[in-house]
Amino acid sequence: MTADLVPPRYPDLRDRTIVLVGLMGVGKSSVGRRLANTLDLPFRDADNEVERAAGRSIPEIFAEMGEEAFRDGERRVIARLLDEPPHVLATGGGAFVNAETRALIKDKAIAVWLKADLELLARRVGRKDGRPLLKNRDPMDVLREQAVTRYPAYGEAHLTVETGDTPHMVAVEAVIAALQGRLAAASATGE
Repeated sequence: MTADLVPPRYPDLRDRTIVLVGLMGVGKSSVGRRLANTLDLPFRDADNEVERAAGRSIPEIFAEMGEEAFRDGERRVIARLLDEPPHVLATGGGAFVNAETRALIKDKAIAVWLKADLELLARRVGRKDGRPLLKNRDPMDVLREQAVTRYPAYGEAHLTVETGDTPHMVAVEAVIAALQGRLAAASATGE
């Protein structure tokens, strides 16, 4: 049997783009890549797409143009990506906070909030450089501030999946279970 004859896994989860939202360090890109592979969908990373469109890195965009210009470019890139065939899209932590971007995602995709303990996220992001919002700041302070300001927006996602300090595939399985649960609930109510 050739690969072309093997039916895709989870065909019922492949008809809309799945957008992962959440705070920095929660694993949107890492989980997203594995989720896309599991569902046989393409994977897109909004931050990478923004960098490609701008011809510079996100830290450079922040330094040269400011966060407002970055968020405007991010919104335009995400709008373009949502017009593509279904895929898994990892967004930057602030993307879903923008009301216009959030409305686009909620209308054209299924938004999944990956949520994890702030102390775990602080450990993860503290190990990496290159996050403009952490420059010269304590990661835990930044994450606490972001939780206060961003959680209300994230709460508008179609689904919330709690993740922890487990292998990424555990989070992937939890996302798939949540997506299947949403599909079953919609089917039961005739939506």
